Amino acid sequence: MSFSFSELDFMKPELGAEYTGSGTHFAVFSAHAEQVELCLYSDDGKNEIARMSLPKREGDIWSGYIAGIGPGTVYGYRVHGPYHPGAGHRFNPNKLLLDPYAKQIIGDLKWDDALYGYKIGAEEEDLSFDDRDSAPFMVKGVVQDPDFDWDGDKAIRRPWTETVIYEAHVRGMTMTHPDVPDKLRGTFLGMCSDPIIDHLTKLGISAIELLPIQYFLDDRYLLEKNLRNYWGYQTLGFFAPQTRYLSGSRVTEFKTMVKKFHAAGIEVIMDVVYNHTAEGSERGPTLSFRGLDNASYYILSPDDQRHTFDTTGTGNTLNVAHPMVMRMVLDSLRYWVGVMHIDGFRFDLASTLGRQDLEFAREGGFFGAIRQDPMLSGVKLIAEPWDIGEGGYQVGGFPHPFREWNDKFRDNVRCFWKGDAGQVSKLASRITGSARQFNHSDRGATSSINLLSAHDGFTLMDTVSYNEKHNEANGEDNNDGHSDNHSDNMGVEGGTDNSDINEARDRRRRNMVMTLLLSQGVPMILGGDEVGNSQGGNNNAYCQDDEIGWTDWSGLGDPFLDFCQKAVAFRKAHPVLRQERFLTGETAEADRVEIAWHKPDGGFMDDGAWDDGELRVLGVYLGKSIHAADSETMDDLFLIFNAGGDCEFTLPAVNGIEHWQRVADTGAQQPFTTHEAESSITVYGASIAIFAPRSDEAKDDGKASGRRRWFHFGRHLKRK
Repeated sequence: MSFSFSELDFMKPELGAEYTGSGTHFAVFSAHAEQVELCLYSDDGKNEIARMSLPKREGDIWSGYIAGIGPGTVYGYRVHGPYHPGAGHRFNPNKLLLDPYAKQIIGDLKWDDALYGYKIGAEEEDLSFDDRDSAPFMVKGVVQDPDFDWDGDKAIRRPWTETVIYEAHVRGMTMTHPDVPDKLRGTFLGMCSDPIIDHLTKLGISAIELLPIQYFLDDRYLLEKNLRNYWGYQTLGFFAPQTRYLSGSRVTEFKTMVKKFHAAGIEVIMDVVYNHTAEGSERGPTLSFRGLDNASYYILSPDDQRHTFDTTGTGNTLNVAHPMVMRMVLDSLRYWVGVMHIDGFRFDLASTLGRQDLEFAREGGFFGAIRQDPMLSGVKLIAEPWDIGEGGYQVGGFPHPFREWNDKFRDNVRCFWKGDAGQVSKLASRITGSARQFNHSDRGATSSINLLSAHDGFTLMDTVSYNEKHNEANGEDNNDGHSDNHSDNMGVEGGTDNSDINEARDRRRRNMVMTLLLSQGVPMILGGDEVGNSQGGNNNAYCQDDEIGWTDWSGLGDPFLDFCQKAVAFRKAHPVLRQERFLTGETAEADRVEIAWHKPDGGFMDDGAWDDGELRVLGVYLGKSIHAADSETMDDLFLIFNAGGDCEFTLPAVNGIEHWQRVADTGAQQPFTTHEAESSITVYGASIAIFAPRSDEAKDDGKASGRRRWFHFGRHLKRK
C-alpha cells in the first residue's frame, strides 16, 4: 500500500494527528528544524511502512494530510536540523520521535544506547553524534477516534466547601484489594470497580486525586536495579493515558473510569507533571521534545546552552514561558477536560510553571492563560507550591483560582500531637485555614489543601510508628527521602504487639484525622490511611511497585475505618467547619463573634498564653462568619484540642450559649456519642473534645443583647 500527502492539503488549527473522517491531518511544532519526516508503521509498531516529509510549513508548524488513513494508524517523526549542542540544538534524524500530542502510545520502550542522540561512552560525551536507528526500541503514537458514548455525563463542579479529596494510585489502590477482580487489578477499570467506589462513597469522598496517569517511562537506572517508576513523575506523553493501566488496548477504558466515578458523585482530579519530561538532562535520551526542538521545549542554562537548566531535580525544566510550549500544556489540559471529562488538576512542582526569566512570577503568563481560559478556569486547580530552584517555595503565593497543598498544616499538626513545645499558636493558624499564608488578594478560606500525609513521605500509620525513614529497598543506602518527618514511634520502631503502644498510636491517628476534618480549608486524605496502611517506614516509595507501595487492605475491618467515616460525616453535617471566608474574630451589630480562643479556665487566650511554650491545650469557639449570607445555616461548635494530660476545662458562655453538650470525643471508646456537659468538664489527655449548643438553649428569653433564639430543626440547630 502506498501513502502520499493529499494535494488538497489544508491547514488545521490542531496539532497532533487528527482524524477527519476521511483521512488524518498531521501537524507538529519545531522552530529550528530544516525538515520533518512522518514515519508510518505496521499495526504492531515494529515495521516502518512509509516515510515522507511533511510538505507544508506555516510559521513553525509543519503539517500534512493523508487521505484514507484513520484510527489505529501507528506513526512517529524524524526531524532534520543542526546538531550544535553548544547552541542548544540536538537534531538527529536517526532517532524516531514521539509526537508530543499523541493520544495513544503503543509498544514498550526498550532501553538501548541507540535511544541517545550522542554516543554513550564517547570522549566528547554529549557533544558526539550517534547515527544508530532508535526506532526498534522506541514507542510510537496511534491515531485516535475521539468518539465515546458519554451518555449524558456532566461535570459535577462541586463547591470547594463541600470537597473531600482522596489521593490514590491506580495500581496501589487496586493490586491487593480482596474484592477487585484479579484481571482488573492495577487498571483504570479496577479503579472504578464496585468495591473501590463503594469504599470511597462510604468514606464520604467527593473527589479522587490520581497520581500521574499520563504516559510515563520507567527510568533506565531503576530498571537496572530491578526497580520501577511507580509514582509516574516522568511524563513523556501529555495527551495519552499510561498504557500499563489498561486491561486491554483501548484508551476508552480511562473514559469509562471517569464516567463511573461521576455516576457515583465523585470528581476526578489528575496529578499532572508539566514542569519537566522523561528525557532528563542533556545526557538523557532523545525521545521527543529534545529531537523536535531542544532549544524551544527546554529552559537552557544561561551560561552554556549545551546544558539544561534544572529547577525540578530531574535534569530538565520544560520551557512553559515559550508560547508554543505553553500552547501544548494548555491544549493538553483542555483535552483532558473537554474530551476525557476530567474535573481538575494537581500541578506537580507548580512553582516551575510560574517561572519567567528563571524567577517565579505570581502574575506570570501561565497563570494568566489559565485564569482567562473559559474551560480551564472553571475546573479544580491545585498547585504543589514549590520546586527546588531558588525562590521556589511559594506556599500562599499562587493566584486565585488555584488552591495549594499546605505542608505547614501537615508539619504543625504532627508536631502539636507529638507534644512539641510552642505549637498552640501554630495549630490555631492551621485549623482556621492558614490565613497568614492565604488571606490576601481576595483568596478564600478554601485556598489551603490541608493534608496529614501524601504519596511523598510517611503514611499516617508510619508517622506514629517510625522515628526514622527506612528506604533501604530503594537502593540508595537510605540517603533518599526526607529525614525530618515530625514523626514519633510512641516507644517502638515499627509494628508491635504492645497493646498500650498500639492504643496510643490509634488515638493519635484519630486526633490527627479529626484535626484535619475540623479545619477550615479543603481536607485531603492519603489513600490507605483510613485502613492503617504502612509502607514499613519507607517515606519515598517512588520506585516500589510492590507490597511496599501498594495499599494494604487488611485494615478494612479495623474500627479506625469506621471512625474516619464518621469523622468525614461529622464535617459534612457541620457547615461551620467549612466556610468560604476566613474567620477573623470581628463582631457584628449584635456583638456576635465568629471565632474566639479560650484557655482551660474559660477565659480568652491572651499574649501570655499564646507565648506559653508549655501550653498543650487550646479551646476554640466557631460560629457563622459575619460575611456569610443570611440564608446560610450554620451551627456553633466549641472544640478543645488537648495534646497534654487530662485537664479540667471550663466551657465558656459565648454568643448567648450557656449550655453545651459533648458530641464527639476522640478519647472515648465510642467517639461519636452525645452527652450533656457541665460548665466544667474533664478533657482526656491526648484527645479532641467537641461540643455543640444544648437543644434547650431555645429557652433563652432573648432579653440579653448578644443572645440568639435556638430552635431544634431535625438533627441540627438553626437560628432565626
